Amino acid sequence: MTDRARAVPPICPDCHGFASAAVSSGGRDRHGHLRTLTVNCPACHGTGTVSRSVPAPVLVAVVSDRREVSR
Repeated sequence: MTDRARAVPPICPDCHGFASAAVSSGGRDRHGHLRTLTVNCPACHGTGTVSRSVPAPVLVAVVSDRREVSR
């Protein structure tokens, strides 16, 4: 009998799963090594996935004085 496959967590919509990137600062140190910074996605904190419990933001329309106001 085969094992059941685990559910794949949803991919982060901000970074599309590419959660970390190495960014060059443009300079080299005294040994000749290129200086890089590792930058993580602020939305998923470098994991590339989002939890299922966090709902997507919803735009709510409110009717005020017979005009539709978006909040």
